[in-house]
Amino acid sequence: MKKTISLILILTIMLIPLGAANVSATKGGIIAKGYILMEAATGKILASGNEHVSLPIASTTKIMTALLALEQPNIFENFEVDSKAIMVEGTSMGLRAGDKASLFTLANGMLLPSGNDAANAAAVKIAGSIPKFSDLMNKKAASLSMNDSHFVTPSGLHDENHYSSAYDMALLTRAALKNPTFASICSKSRARVEFGNPLQKRQLSNHNRLLVECEGCIGVKTGFTKKAGRCLVSATTRDDVTLICVTLGAADDWNVHKTLYDTWFPQIEKTPINVSVDKLKLNVVGGTQNKIGVATHVTTTAPVQQNEVKLLKQQIYINRFYYAPIKKGDVVGEIKHYLNDYEVASTILVANQDVALTPFIEKKKTFFSKLKEFFSNIF
Repeated sequence: MKKTISLILILTIMLIPLGAANVSATKGGIIAKGYILMEAATGKILASGNEHVSLPIASTTKIMTALLALEQPNIFENFEVDSKAIMVEGTSMGLRAGDKASLFTLANGMLLPSGNDAANAAAVKIAGSIPKFSDLMNKKAASLSMNDSHFVTPSGLHDENHYSSAYDMALLTRAALKNPTFASICSKSRARVEFGNPLQKRQLSNHNRLLVECEGCIGVKTGFTKKAGRCLVSATTRDDVTLICVTLGAADDWNVHKTLYDTWFPQIEKTPINVSVDKLKLNVVGGTQNKIGVATHVTTTAPVQQNEVKLLKQQIYINRFYYAPIKKGDVVGEIKHYLNDYEVASTILVANQDVALTPFIEKKKTFFSKLKEFFSNIF
Protein backbone atom coordinates (compact mmCIF):
# COMPACT_ATOMS: atom_id res chain seq x y z
CA MET A 1 0.00 0.00 0.00
CA LYS A 2 2.83 2.39 0.92
CA LYS A 3 4.55 1.66 -2.40
CA THR A 4 1.32 2.47 -4.26
CA ILE A 5 0.94 5.81 -2.43
CA SER A 6 4.58 6.69 -3.11
CA LEU A 7 4.16 5.92 -6.81
CA ILE A 8 1.05 8.11 -6.97
CA LEU A 9 2.93 11.00 -5.30
CA ILE A 10 5.83 10.69 -7.76
CA LEU A 11 3.47 10.71 -10.74
CA THR A 12 1.58 13.70 -9.31
CA ILE A 13 4.80 15.70 -8.92
CA MET A 14 5.84 14.80 -12.46
CA LEU A 15 2.51 16.07 -13.81
CA ILE A 16 2.82 19.54 -12.20
CA PRO A 17 3.33 22.02 -15.07
CA LEU A 18 6.85 23.38 -15.16
CA GLY A 19 5.45 26.91 -15.46
CA ALA A 20 3.89 26.58 -12.01
CA ALA A 21 7.30 26.29 -10.35
CA ASN A 22 9.24 29.36 -9.26
CA VAL A 23 12.84 29.83 -10.34
CA SER A 24 15.54 31.85 -8.64
CA ALA A 25 18.38 33.77 -10.25
CA THR A 26 21.84 33.29 -8.81
CA LYS A 27 22.10 37.03 -8.14
CA GLY A 28 19.64 39.31 -6.37
CA GLY A 29 17.29 36.62 -5.07
CA ILE A 30 15.05 36.91 -8.14
CA ILE A 31 11.85 34.85 -8.05
CA ALA A 32 9.55 34.44 -11.06
CA LYS A 33 7.71 31.74 -12.98
CA GLY A 34 9.84 32.70 -15.98
CA TYR A 35 12.30 35.48 -16.70
CA ILE A 36 15.03 36.61 -19.04
CA LEU A 37 17.53 39.43 -19.49
CA MET A 38 18.61 39.83 -23.11
CA GLU A 39 21.06 42.15 -24.85
CA ALA A 40 18.88 43.70 -27.55
CA ALA A 41 21.39 44.14 -30.37
CA THR A 42 22.85 40.63 -30.31
CA GLY A 43 20.05 38.63 -28.69
CA LYS A 44 22.55 37.33 -26.14
CA ILE A 45 20.94 35.91 -22.98
CA LEU A 46 22.62 37.33 -19.89
CA ALA A 47 20.38 35.82 -17.20
CA SER A 48 17.32 33.59 -17.34
CA GLY A 49 15.17 30.96 -15.70
CA ASN A 50 12.33 28.91 -17.22
CA GLU A 51 12.70 31.24 -20.22
CA HIS A 52 11.09 28.76 -22.64
CA VAL A 53 8.17 27.75 -20.41
CA SER A 54 4.83 28.78 -21.92
CA LEU A 55 2.90 30.94 -19.46
CA PRO A 56 -0.03 33.37 -19.43
CA ILE A 57 1.24 36.87 -20.28
CA ALA A 58 -1.71 39.16 -19.43
CA SER A 59 -1.55 42.65 -20.97
CA THR A 60 2.02 42.33 -22.20
CA THR A 61 0.10 40.79 -25.11
CA LYS A 62 -0.56 44.37 -26.21
CA ILE A 63 3.04 44.66 -27.39
CA MET A 64 2.04 42.38 -30.25
CA THR A 65 -1.32 44.11 -30.83
CA ALA A 66 0.19 47.61 -30.83
CA LEU A 67 3.01 46.57 -33.15
CA LEU A 68 0.57 45.11 -35.68
CA ALA A 69 -1.56 48.26 -35.45
CA LEU A 70 1.42 50.52 -36.10
CA GLU A 71 2.50 48.43 -39.09
CA GLN A 72 -0.76 49.24 -40.89
CA PRO A 73 -1.10 51.99 -43.51
CA ASN A 74 -2.76 55.31 -42.59
CA ILE A 75 -2.28 54.94 -38.83
CA PHE A 76 -3.31 58.58 -38.24
CA GLU A 77 -6.65 58.26 -40.06
CA ASN A 78 -9.63 58.47 -37.71
CA PHE A 79 -12.48 55.94 -37.90
CA GLU A 80 -15.50 54.98 -35.80
CA VAL A 81 -14.59 52.21 -33.36
CA ASP A 82 -16.68 49.04 -33.29
CA SER A 83 -19.25 49.44 -30.50
CA LYS A 84 -19.27 45.73 -29.61
CA ALA A 85 -15.49 45.37 -29.61
CA ILE A 86 -15.00 48.05 -26.96
CA MET A 87 -17.49 46.39 -24.56
CA VAL A 88 -14.79 44.42 -22.76
CA GLU A 89 -13.90 43.92 -19.11
CA GLY A 90 -10.72 45.17 -17.43
CA THR A 91 -8.62 48.25 -18.01
CA SER A 92 -9.82 50.85 -20.48
CA MET A 93 -8.69 54.01 -22.27
CA GLY A 94 -12.29 55.29 -22.09
CA LEU A 95 -13.74 54.57 -25.52
CA ARG A 96 -17.51 54.86 -25.94
CA ALA A 97 -19.91 53.78 -28.68
CA GLY A 98 -19.72 56.17 -31.61
CA ASP A 99 -16.21 57.41 -30.73
CA LYS A 100 -13.65 58.01 -33.44
CA ALA A 101 -9.96 57.29 -33.06
CA SER A 102 -6.92 56.39 -35.15
CA LEU A 103 -4.74 53.31 -34.90
CA PHE A 104 -2.00 55.60 -33.61
CA THR A 105 -4.28 56.77 -30.79
CA LEU A 106 -5.36 53.19 -30.03
CA ALA A 107 -1.70 52.09 -29.82
CA ASN A 108 -1.19 54.82 -27.23
CA GLY A 109 -4.28 53.57 -25.42
CA MET A 110 -2.87 50.04 -25.36
CA LEU A 111 0.69 50.83 -24.30
CA LEU A 112 0.02 53.53 -21.69
CA PRO A 113 -3.23 52.88 -19.74
CA SER A 114 -3.38 49.30 -21.10
CA GLY A 115 -6.82 49.72 -22.64
CA ASN A 116 -8.51 46.43 -23.48
CA ASP A 117 -11.05 48.49 -25.41
CA ALA A 118 -8.24 49.96 -27.53
CA ALA A 119 -6.82 46.51 -28.30
CA ASN A 120 -10.19 45.10 -29.36
CA ALA A 121 -11.06 48.18 -31.42
CA ALA A 122 -7.76 47.99 -33.30
CA ALA A 123 -8.15 44.24 -33.88
CA VAL A 124 -11.61 44.56 -35.44
CA LYS A 125 -10.55 47.54 -37.55
CA ILE A 126 -7.51 45.67 -38.93
CA ALA A 127 -8.89 42.15 -39.42
CA GLY A 128 -12.68 42.47 -39.23
CA SER A 129 -12.98 40.26 -36.14
CA ILE A 130 -10.97 39.20 -33.11
CA PRO A 131 -10.51 35.56 -34.27
CA LYS A 132 -9.14 36.78 -37.61
CA PHE A 133 -6.84 39.19 -35.81
CA SER A 134 -5.53 36.38 -33.62
CA ASP A 135 -4.53 34.62 -36.84
CA LEU A 136 -2.44 37.69 -37.73
CA MET A 137 -0.88 37.64 -34.27
CA ASN A 138 0.16 34.02 -34.65
CA LYS A 139 1.55 34.61 -38.14
CA LYS A 140 3.62 37.49 -36.80
CA ALA A 141 4.79 35.32 -33.91
CA ALA A 142 5.87 32.58 -36.33
CA SER A 143 7.81 35.11 -38.43
CA LEU A 144 9.72 36.14 -35.30
CA SER A 145 10.46 32.50 -34.32
CA MET A 146 8.27 32.79 -31.22
CA ASN A 147 7.95 29.02 -30.90
CA ASP A 148 6.60 28.96 -27.33
CA SER A 149 3.63 31.22 -28.08
CA HIS A 150 0.01 31.09 -29.14
CA PHE A 151 -2.29 34.13 -29.22
CA VAL A 152 -6.07 34.19 -28.87
CA THR A 153 -6.99 37.64 -27.56
CA PRO A 154 -5.63 41.07 -28.57
CA SER A 155 -5.83 42.34 -24.98
CA GLY A 156 -4.34 39.46 -23.00
CA LEU A 157 -7.46 38.61 -21.01
CA HIS A 158 -7.04 35.05 -19.78
CA ASP A 159 -7.62 32.15 -22.13
CA GLU A 160 -6.13 28.68 -21.63
CA ASN A 161 -4.87 28.73 -25.21
CA HIS A 162 -3.27 32.17 -24.95
CA TYR A 163 0.35 32.06 -23.78
CA SER A 164 3.97 32.90 -24.46
CA SER A 165 7.36 32.60 -22.78
CA ALA A 166 9.87 35.06 -21.38
CA TYR A 167 12.20 34.30 -24.29
CA ASP A 168 9.51 34.83 -26.92
CA MET A 169 8.40 38.11 -25.35
CA ALA A 170 12.00 39.33 -25.49
CA LEU A 171 12.11 38.43 -29.20
CA LEU A 172 8.85 40.32 -29.76
CA THR A 173 10.17 43.35 -27.90
CA ARG A 174 13.37 43.38 -29.97
CA ALA A 175 11.22 43.60 -33.08
CA ALA A 176 8.81 46.15 -31.63
CA LEU A 177 11.57 48.54 -30.56
CA LYS A 178 12.83 48.64 -34.14
CA ASN A 179 9.55 50.34 -35.05
CA PRO A 180 10.28 54.02 -34.27
CA THR A 181 6.63 54.90 -33.59
CA PHE A 182 6.21 52.01 -31.15
CA ALA A 183 9.48 52.92 -29.41
CA SER A 184 8.39 56.55 -29.09
CA ILE A 185 4.98 55.71 -27.63
CA CYS A 186 6.08 53.16 -25.03
CA SER A 187 8.83 55.44 -23.71
CA LYS A 188 6.40 58.20 -22.64
CA SER A 189 5.03 58.59 -19.13
CA ARG A 190 2.15 60.64 -20.54
CA ALA A 191 0.73 61.35 -23.98
CA ARG A 192 -1.91 63.65 -25.40
CA VAL A 193 -4.06 62.03 -28.07
CA GLU A 194 -7.35 62.77 -29.79
CA PHE A 195 -10.47 60.60 -29.71
CA GLY A 196 -14.20 60.79 -29.05
CA ASN A 197 -17.29 62.11 -30.82
CA PRO A 198 -16.61 64.90 -31.46
CA LEU A 199 -12.83 64.43 -31.36
CA GLN A 200 -11.26 65.83 -28.20
CA LYS A 201 -7.74 66.06 -26.82
CA ARG A 202 -7.21 63.62 -23.93
CA GLN A 203 -4.22 62.81 -21.73
CA LEU A 204 -3.19 59.21 -21.13
CA SER A 205 -0.87 58.07 -18.32
CA ASN A 206 1.54 55.15 -18.48
CA HIS A 207 1.35 52.37 -15.87
CA ASN A 208 5.07 51.61 -16.21
CA ARG A 209 6.77 52.95 -13.06
CA LEU A 210 10.23 52.03 -14.37
CA LEU A 211 10.12 55.00 -16.74
CA VAL A 212 10.55 57.17 -13.64
CA GLU A 213 12.29 54.81 -11.23
CA CYS A 214 14.90 53.13 -13.45
CA GLU A 215 17.78 55.02 -15.08
CA GLY A 216 17.59 54.80 -18.88
CA CYS A 217 14.28 52.92 -19.06
CA ILE A 218 12.65 53.27 -22.51
CA GLY A 219 9.46 51.16 -22.00
CA VAL A 220 7.76 48.73 -22.55
CA LYS A 221 4.56 47.15 -21.04
CA THR A 222 2.98 45.99 -17.80
CA GLY A 223 0.42 43.23 -17.29
CA PHE A 224 -1.66 41.52 -14.61
CA THR A 225 -4.40 38.91 -14.31
CA LYS A 226 -5.15 36.54 -11.44
CA LYS A 227 -4.00 33.58 -13.53
CA ALA A 228 -0.85 35.22 -14.90
CA GLY A 229 0.17 37.18 -11.83
CA ARG A 230 2.34 40.25 -12.34
CA CYS A 231 3.96 40.38 -15.79
CA LEU A 232 6.41 43.02 -16.94
CA VAL A 233 8.41 43.64 -20.09
CA SER A 234 10.92 46.48 -19.95
CA ALA A 235 13.88 47.83 -21.91
CA THR A 236 16.66 50.07 -20.70
CA THR A 237 19.50 51.84 -22.51
CA ARG A 238 22.75 52.87 -20.84
CA ASP A 239 25.97 53.85 -22.63
CA ASP A 240 24.49 52.92 -26.04
CA VAL A 241 23.66 49.38 -24.87
CA THR A 242 20.02 48.25 -24.64
CA LEU A 243 18.88 45.39 -22.43
CA ILE A 244 15.43 43.79 -22.49
CA CYS A 245 14.01 42.24 -19.32
CA VAL A 246 10.92 40.02 -19.12
CA THR A 247 9.40 38.61 -15.94
CA LEU A 248 6.26 36.46 -15.89
CA GLY A 249 4.62 35.76 -12.55
CA ALA A 250 7.04 37.86 -10.48
CA ALA A 251 5.43 39.46 -7.45
CA ASP A 252 8.26 41.96 -6.96
CA ASP A 253 8.70 42.73 -10.66
CA TRP A 254 9.72 46.41 -10.37
CA ASN A 255 12.65 45.60 -8.12
CA VAL A 256 13.54 42.45 -10.07
CA HIS A 257 14.03 44.47 -13.24
CA LYS A 258 16.03 47.19 -11.51
CA THR A 259 18.23 44.57 -9.83
CA LEU A 260 18.95 42.77 -13.09
CA TYR A 261 19.83 46.02 -14.88
CA ASP A 262 22.06 47.28 -12.09
CA THR A 263 23.80 43.90 -11.88
CA TRP A 264 24.46 43.34 -15.57
CA PHE A 265 25.07 46.73 -17.16
CA PRO A 266 28.47 47.10 -15.43
CA GLN A 267 29.46 43.62 -16.69
CA ILE A 268 28.89 44.32 -20.38
CA GLU A 269 32.13 44.86 -22.25
CA LYS A 270 32.28 46.73 -25.54
CA THR A 271 34.73 45.40 -28.09
CA PRO A 272 36.48 47.85 -30.47
CA ILE A 273 35.68 47.35 -34.17
CA ASN A 274 38.44 48.05 -36.66
CA VAL A 275 36.90 50.27 -39.34
CA SER A 276 38.98 50.90 -42.47
CA VAL A 277 37.89 53.86 -44.59
CA ASP A 278 41.09 54.48 -46.59
CA LYS A 279 39.46 53.44 -49.87
CA LEU A 280 36.27 55.45 -49.37
CA LYS A 281 36.09 58.62 -51.47
CA LEU A 282 33.53 61.41 -51.72
CA ASN A 283 32.57 62.88 -55.07
CA VAL A 284 32.44 66.68 -54.80
CA VAL A 285 30.54 68.98 -57.15
CA GLY A 286 31.47 72.63 -57.62
CA GLY A 287 34.58 72.48 -55.49
CA THR A 288 38.31 73.02 -55.89
CA GLN A 289 38.65 69.22 -55.68
CA ASN A 290 36.54 66.52 -57.30
CA LYS A 291 37.20 63.83 -54.68
CA ILE A 292 38.22 63.76 -51.04
CA GLY A 293 38.63 61.05 -48.42
CA VAL A 294 36.69 60.38 -45.23
CA ALA A 295 37.58 59.71 -41.62
CA THR A 296 35.78 58.11 -38.67
CA HIS A 297 34.35 60.37 -36.00
CA VAL A 298 35.20 58.24 -32.94
CA THR A 299 36.38 54.70 -32.20
CA THR A 300 33.54 52.25 -32.80
CA THR A 301 32.69 49.68 -30.15
CA ALA A 302 29.95 47.05 -29.92
CA PRO A 303 28.60 44.79 -27.14
CA VAL A 304 30.02 41.68 -28.81
CA GLN A 305 32.76 39.22 -27.96
CA GLN A 306 36.08 39.31 -29.77
CA ASN A 307 35.32 36.14 -31.71
CA GLU A 308 32.05 37.69 -32.95
CA VAL A 309 33.72 40.73 -34.51
CA LYS A 310 34.68 38.73 -37.62
CA LEU A 311 31.00 37.78 -38.05
CA LEU A 312 29.88 41.40 -38.31
CA LYS A 313 28.52 42.62 -41.63
CA GLN A 314 28.83 46.24 -42.68
CA GLN A 315 26.56 48.48 -44.72
CA ILE A 316 27.88 51.85 -45.94
CA TYR A 317 25.44 54.73 -46.23
CA ILE A 318 26.92 57.63 -48.21
CA ASN A 319 25.58 59.97 -50.92
CA ARG A 320 26.75 59.66 -54.52
CA PHE A 321 28.07 63.24 -54.42
CA TYR A 322 28.24 66.33 -52.21
CA TYR A 323 28.17 70.01 -53.11
CA ALA A 324 31.00 72.30 -52.11
CA PRO A 325 31.83 73.97 -49.84
CA ILE A 326 32.69 71.17 -47.41
CA LYS A 327 34.43 71.63 -44.07
CA LYS A 328 36.71 69.11 -42.44
CA GLY A 329 34.66 67.19 -39.87
CA ASP A 330 31.30 67.60 -41.67
CA VAL A 331 29.21 64.43 -41.29
CA VAL A 332 28.96 62.82 -44.72
CA GLY A 333 27.80 59.26 -44.04
CA GLU A 334 27.55 56.27 -41.74
CA ILE A 335 28.59 52.65 -41.56
CA LYS A 336 26.17 50.33 -39.76
CA HIS A 337 27.45 47.09 -38.28
CA TYR A 338 25.13 44.05 -38.10
CA LEU A 339 25.28 40.74 -36.27
CA ASN A 340 22.60 38.24 -37.30
CA ASP A 341 20.70 41.02 -39.11
CA TYR A 342 20.55 43.22 -36.00
CA GLU A 343 22.39 46.52 -35.84
CA VAL A 344 24.94 46.39 -33.01
CA ALA A 345 26.93 49.57 -33.72
CA SER A 346 27.35 52.45 -36.14
CA THR A 347 30.34 54.49 -37.32
CA ILE A 348 29.88 58.14 -38.25
CA LEU A 349 31.86 59.22 -41.32
CA VAL A 350 33.21 62.76 -41.69
CA ALA A 351 35.07 64.68 -44.40
CA ASN A 352 38.83 64.55 -43.85
CA GLN A 353 39.57 68.00 -45.35
CA ASP A 354 38.09 71.32 -46.46
CA VAL A 355 36.85 71.85 -50.01
CA ALA A 356 36.23 75.41 -51.14
CA LEU A 357 33.90 76.53 -53.90
CA THR A 358 35.46 76.79 -57.34
CA PRO A 359 36.15 80.53 -57.95
CA PHE A 360 34.13 82.05 -60.77
CA ILE A 361 36.32 82.78 -63.80
CA GLU A 362 34.89 85.11 -66.42
CA LYS A 363 35.49 83.79 -69.91
CA LYS A 364 37.50 86.04 -72.24
CA LYS A 365 35.13 87.70 -74.72
CA THR A 366 35.78 87.28 -78.44
CA PHE A 367 35.31 90.04 -81.06
CA PHE A 368 32.00 88.55 -82.22
CA SER A 369 30.64 88.15 -78.65
CA LYS A 370 31.52 91.79 -77.92
CA LEU A 371 29.79 92.87 -81.17
CA LYS A 372 26.68 90.85 -80.28
CA GLU A 373 26.58 92.39 -76.80
CA PHE A 374 26.94 95.92 -78.33
CA PHE A 375 23.94 95.55 -80.63
CA SER A 376 21.90 93.85 -77.88
CA ASN A 377 22.38 96.89 -75.68
CA ILE A 378 21.33 99.23 -78.47
CA PHE A 379 18.14 97.37 -79.35
